[in-house]
Amino acid sequence: MIFANIFFMMKGRMLFQSIFEILRNCFSLSCIVWVDISIFVLSTTRQAPGLRYLLFSTTKKMTFKKSGFENNLFNSLLKGAFATIILTLFFLFYTSGRCTLAELLMALPFFLLFYFVQFTIGRESVLQELQKWIGKNRWNIFVFPTAMVMLYFTYLILNNQNLLEGNLWLLLYITYFPVTVFALRNQPGRKVGWLDFTVFALVLLPGSLVSIKQNSEMPINGNGFDSISHLIIILSGFYAFAVVRSIREVGFVPELKWKSLRTALLVWIGFYTLVFVFGRSVNFIEIIGYKDPLEMVLKSILFTLIGTFLHTALFEELFFRGILQNMLAKRIGQGKSWRIFWLVGFLILLPGALLVGYTLEGQLKWFPALVTILLFGCAYLLERSEKHGLGVYTSLAITGVTFGLVHYHAKSIVYIGLACVAGWAYGYTYHKTKNVFYSAVVHTLVNTGVLIFGLKMIR
Repeated sequence: MIFANIFFMMKGRMLFQSIFEILRNCFSLSCIVWVDISIFVLSTTRQAPGLRYLLFSTTKKMTFKKSGFENNLFNSLLKGAFATIILTLFFLFYTSGRCTLAELLMALPFFLLFYFVQFTIGRESVLQELQKWIGKNRWNIFVFPTAMVMLYFTYLILNNQNLLEGNLWLLLYITYFPVTVFALRNQPGRKVGWLDFTVFALVLLPGSLVSIKQNSEMPINGNGFDSISHLIIILSGFYAFAVVRSIREVGFVPELKWKSLRTALLVWIGFYTLVFVFGRSVNFIEIIGYKDPLEMVLKSILFTLIGTFLHTALFEELFFRGILQNMLAKRIGQGKSWRIFWLVGFLILLPGALLVGYTLEGQLKWFPALVTILLFGCAYLLERSEKHGLGVYTSLAITGVTFGLVHYHAKSIVYIGLACVAGWAYGYTYHKTKNVFYSAVVHTLVNTGVLIFGLKMIR
């Protein structure tokens, strides 16, 4: 299959192609390899022919057409492949000596495929192509989630895992439930409504509170670099809300923009300055320094940064900022006034903040409520200025405080209050960059700051 495609694409063209076109075809060949890998993995399913047709037709279009859109599609796939290669090199470095060669080789194709999808699916040209394809036939909507589930099953079977153990129903529920609802109720141009928020809650709550409890780590015994189930939950959320429901500006695109990176770093520095000053004043943090050699500390920081970004930050930022805050801002913007949303959010979250503070042990029980008042106060003043778009900061305040209060499991009053401020910081970064990857960068740096600065939180 691969050699036939090589011959077909290269014969009679190589001498007349520019360097750019040669690179185009080289990458197209890599896409054909992707197709062959995915078809090999999915060869036992009925969805494989449809998936093969989709991927091969995309590759074929990308190779032989020269329209602006096709070039954009090619560039999007190229950028996604480059990001995948960079992460794969780190993956190989991280797993070196942590698993057997057989386990690594078993995991590598799945790792490449899932991360290639994650790094490309949010790009505008890829998103448009997917929406165009699923619009041709309503059953096409279910090809993508079914392909992910089949890959998941295949990986478990190849690694001798029991499919009936754990909470397999949860993965199937998260994968199919939102897609099915939006497929049945979705209409072109439909405004954001309460159905969207209901589906969001019904997906996020069980996904956050219940564990799947099946080992799909890559590698299977590789100290948890990442798991297929985790990636499926992230991709399912984006696919359901951004692709099927067509929520715009989710911002699930890994791209390097210096202005956005500068915004993220400044937000992080500002937030951590607040944490250090306030935390020291109430004995919340302690400077302990480093006990290990510098090389080990730097290696630990690097691994923690990558692990936090992939495991925690990207998931939470996609759902809280890219989907929830984004939909709230759009819903408020559809109305004539932001005040009713501000008032309802404040009246619900302030008692919640008081309940959180006074049900936990410790001092400063009023702190989460004070933070809630301050954040909603800032949102009120910014909304009244009418300089930032209707509902932008109301949605930011609601999402930020909600984000902080759901950290009740931390059992620390100060931590929860600061988490509310962190939620505002992440939301502000997303608002300014329109990209959850940069809010995830801030989230990652905040979570890793204790290690970076040699601190200890006294909860």
